[in-house]
Amino acid sequence: MAWNEPGKPGDKDPWGQRRKSAGQPDLDQIVRNIQDKLRALFGGRKGGGDGGGFASGTAGGFGLGLIVAVVLALWLLSGFYVVQQGERGVVLRFGKKSEITEAGLRWHLPYPVEKVDKVNVEKVSTFEIGYRSNLRSSGKTKMPKEGLMLTEDENIIDIEFAVQYKIKDASNYLFSVRDPETTIAQATESAVREVVGKNPLDFVFTEGRDQVNQSARELLQQILDRYQIGIQIVTVEMQRAQPPEEVKASFDDAVKAREDEQRLKNEAEAYANDVIPRARGGASRLMQEAEGYKASSIARADGDARRFSAIANEYVKAPAVTRERLYIETMEQVFSNTTKIFVDQKAGGNILYLPLDKLMAAPETAARAAEPPATAAESEGASTRGNDAARGRSDQSRRRGGGQ
Repeated sequence: MAWNEPGKPGDKDPWGQRRKSAGQPDLDQIVRNIQDKLRALFGGRKGGGDGGGFASGTAGGFGLGLIVAVVLALWLLSGFYVVQQGERGVVLRFGKKSEITEAGLRWHLPYPVEKVDKVNVEKVSTFEIGYRSNLRSSGKTKMPKEGLMLTEDENIIDIEFAVQYKIKDASNYLFSVRDPETTIAQATESAVREVVGKNPLDFVFTEGRDQVNQSARELLQQILDRYQIGIQIVTVEMQRAQPPEEVKASFDDAVKAREDEQRLKNEAEAYANDVIPRARGGASRLMQEAEGYKASSIARADGDARRFSAIANEYVKAPAVTRERLYIETMEQVFSNTTKIFVDQKAGGNILYLPLDKLMAAPETAARAAEPPATAAESEGASTRGNDAARGRSDQSRRRGGGQ
C-alpha cells in the first residue's frame, strides 16, 4: 500500500490502520472524564496527582451514596396513601391481591412492587333499565331495546326500572368479573324480563307493582351472588309501565272502561251496604213491634177475662150496686172522649157559659204539635189500639145491656 496517501504522516501505520490515540477514545480516558465531572459536581477538583486522587474518589463515592439514599427515601415515602372514610384499599403485590386496608393513613411497598386500588363501599350507585337520565337537560332518553318486554299473556309492555346498588366486597368487585357495570346491567335486564314474563299485563300495571319490584330484586341478588361480583342490591323500583306508543290509545280506552266498571261496582256495593242494613233494621223493628203488640193483646185479653170473672162474682153478690157502678164507669169513658157539655137547668138561675170544649182541646192540640210525626207502623199500631179500645167498650156495653 502507498505511504503517501492524504493524512498526517503519523496517523497511520504501514498497514493503513489509524492509531488508537488518534481516532478511537481510550476507555480509561472516558472513565477518568466521568470521575472529573462527578468531582466537580460535589466540590472535588480535577487533577491527576496521587494524593488528590484518593480524596477525590472518596468524595465522589460519598456523593453517589447520598444520591442513592435520597432516591431510596423518596421511593419509600411514595408508599404512603390515605384511605377515605367509606372506602377500602385493595393492595396488589405484583398484580396479586395482598390485603384489604380500612380507612386511615396507610403504607405499602411503592411501585412497581405494590399498588393500591381504592373502592368506595358506602356509595349507592344507580343503574337504569329502559331509559337513561340526561343530567344536562333534566330529561331522559328512551332505550326501546331494554324497555320492551313480553308478559305472560303475550302482551308487549314498555317498562322502566331503576336499580340502586352498592359494593359489599371490594376484592370480588375488582377481580371476579372483567366489567362489573356491564355485568350488572345484563343481569338486571335478565331478571326483570323473567319476572315480567311470569305475570300478566294487568297485574304488572295495577296491584302487582310492589310484588314485581320485590321479585326482581331477589332474583337479581341471586344472580349476582352466583357471579360472586361483590354487589348488594339496595332497591329495584319500577318507574313507569305503559303499552307501546302504537297501541297506547286503544289501551287507554280499555283501561278507562275497566275503571268505569270498577267504579260502578263500587257504587252498587255502597248502595247495597246502605239499603240492606236499613231494610234489615226496619224488618227487625216491625218484628219487635209485632211481638210487643202480641204480648200486649194477650195480656189485655187475660186481664179482661180476669176482670170479667171478678165483676161476675161481685154481680152475684150485689146486682144493683154492681149494675150502677158499671153504668157510671161506662158513662165516664163515653163522656171522656166527647166535647159536649150537659147543663142541668132544673135548678134555674143564670148560667155562666165557659167554652170548656175549646179549653180542653187546646192542650191536646199543643201536645200533638210537639210530638214528632208518627211513622206508618206507629199510625197502624195506634189505629189498631183504638179499634181494640172501641171493641172493648162495645163489649162492655153489651155486657151491661145483658145485665140490665
